[in-house]
Amino acid sequence: MAVAANRTPAPDRHPVRRALLSVFDKAGLVDLARGLSALGVELVSTGGSRAAIEAAGLTVRDVSELTGFPEIMDGRVKTLHPGVHGGLLGVRADPAHAQAMDEHGISGIDLLVVNLYPFAETVASGADRLAIIENIDIGGPAMIRAGAKNHAYVSVLTDPADYAAFLAELTQGKGEIGVDTRRRLAGKAYGVTAAYDAAVSTWFAATENEPAPARRAFAGTLQSSLRYGENPHQSAAFYLDGSGRRGVATARQVQGKELSYNNINDTDAAFELVAEFDPQRTAAVAIIKHANPCGVAEGASLGEAYARALACDPVSAFGGIVALNRKLDAASAAEIVKVFTEVIIAPDADEEAIALVAAKKNLRLLLTGGLPDPREAGLAVKSVAGGLLVQSRDNGTVEGLDLKVVTKRAPTDAEMADLRFAFRVAKHVKSNAIVYAKDLATVGVGAGQMSRVDSARIAARKAEDAAETAGSAVLTRGSVVASDAFFPFADGLLSAVAAGARAVIQPGGSMRDAEVIAAADEHDIAMVFTGMRHFRH
Repeated sequence: MAVAANRTPAPDRHPVRRALLSVFDKAGLVDLARGLSALGVELVSTGGSRAAIEAAGLTVRDVSELTGFPEIMDGRVKTLHPGVHGGLLGVRADPAHAQAMDEHGISGIDLLVVNLYPFAETVASGADRLAIIENIDIGGPAMIRAGAKNHAYVSVLTDPADYAAFLAELTQGKGEIGVDTRRRLAGKAYGVTAAYDAAVSTWFAATENEPAPARRAFAGTLQSSLRYGENPHQSAAFYLDGSGRRGVATARQVQGKELSYNNINDTDAAFELVAEFDPQRTAAVAIIKHANPCGVAEGASLGEAYARALACDPVSAFGGIVALNRKLDAASAAEIVKVFTEVIIAPDADEEAIALVAAKKNLRLLLTGGLPDPREAGLAVKSVAGGLLVQSRDNGTVEGLDLKVVTKRAPTDAEMADLRFAFRVAKHVKSNAIVYAKDLATVGVGAGQMSRVDSARIAARKAEDAAETAGSAVLTRGSVVASDAFFPFADGLLSAVAAGARAVIQPGGSMRDAEVIAAADEHDIAMVFTGMRHFRH
C-alpha cells in the first residue's frame, strides 16, 4: 500500500516553467501556447498538437526529447514513460523525489494541458467496434490522473473554456499560479476521467448485453446550476447524460426565465408524452402539471388539439407546461398565451409564433429540433437511501402490442382508436392511473392514488367539474377508459361504468380477470387486454 512520501503542504503559489500540451480538441490551443510562451514557459507537445503549435511560429519540444523514446504503435505509446510521469508525479519538496528526478534526467512538468479522444462521439456516430476501441484514450487519462494527484505542483487543464482565465491568473501572478486554482482544476480533471471511464464501461455493458454489470458508473456534464430544487431549501443542478435524446436537456431556449428544477422535470414529462403521437399522422398537444397530464388531445391542427386538451381540466392547466408534437404556428401560439403557462416545448416554431410568445417575457419557449423516439432503449435511474434503482426505459408502445378482445362485445372502430389513445396517455400518468378519453381527447384523468377505484372516481369527478365550467354534458358518458395496470377487482371497472365509460383497455393478468370480464359483459362493455403494464412511480 502506497503512503505519502512527503507531508509538506502544497505551496500557496507555484511557478509554471514547463508545460506539456497534448490535446485532441485543438480549440484555443495556439492562443494558450502563445500566451505561455510570452511568459517564458517551455512548451513540450506531441503529434498533431506540436504541429499546430509549430505552425503558429512558436518554439516547442517534442515529447520524445523528454522520454528519449519515439512514438510507437501508431501513437498508442508516446507519453506512458517515466520521463513524463516522473515529471508529473515528482514531489518537488521531497529530497528523495528530487534526487530521483536528477539522477534519471527527469524534468518537472508544471502545467498539463490534455483533452481526450472523442470516445462518446465515436460511439454516437455509429462507428464500428474497431474504430470505437481505437478511440479509448489511455495516455491522456493516465497523465490527467497523475498531474491532478500532484496538484500541489502541477496545474491540469482539461477544458479549453478554462484557458483564458488560467492565462490571466498566470500573467497577473507573474508566472505563478495559486493553490486554490490548482485544486479546483484537479477536481475538475478527475471528473473528466471518471465520466470518460463511465462512458467506456457503459458501452461495454451494452455491447455485451449485460443489463446488470457488477459495477455501474453514471456521469453527467453540468448544463446549469439551478436556483433550488423541488423546494427552496434544496440545492440543485442540471446535468446532461450525453445520450443526445431530444427533449428539455438538448432544447434551445428561445426566451423566458431560467428553468427551475420543477420546470425541467415537468417539461420532460410533457415532451415524452406528446412524442407518443406521430406528427406525420396527427397533431397532438399535452398539458402537464406536476408531471401528470391535465389534458391531452389529437386534432387536425395544433390549435384544435390545444383547445380540446385545455377543455379536459382548464383549472389545473393554469401555470402548466404545454408540449406540442409539431412546429408551433402563430394561431396556436395566440391561444396558448391566453392562459398563464410556464413552458412551451415544441420541435420548432415559426417566426410569427415566436414573436407572439415574446410578448410574455417570462414564458419559456424551448425548441428541440425533433421528437424523442418513444421506442428507443435507454436507462432510467432513481436514487433510494444507500443505493440506486436502475431499469430500462419504458419503451413499450401500444402500436407494438397484440390487443386481445376478451368480452362478448368488441370495440367499435371509433372506440378502438380512443382506447389506443387513452393507453398512450395512461403510460405517462402516475400510478394508479385511470384515463377517460373520447374522440381522441382526454375527458378525465385520475393519477397517483393508492386505490384504482379512487383514481377512477377522481377522474370522473374532474370530468364533471370541467363540464360544469364549460356548461356542457359530462364527456365521460360514452367515453372509453384506460388503466395502467389490471383491475384487481370488478369495483374499479364498475366505477368507470358508472361514469359512463363504454369500453376499457387494461393489461389484464389479475387472478380475478374472469370476474372483471363477467362484469363488463353484464354491462355490455367492450374490453381489450394489452398484456403490458405501465406503472409509473
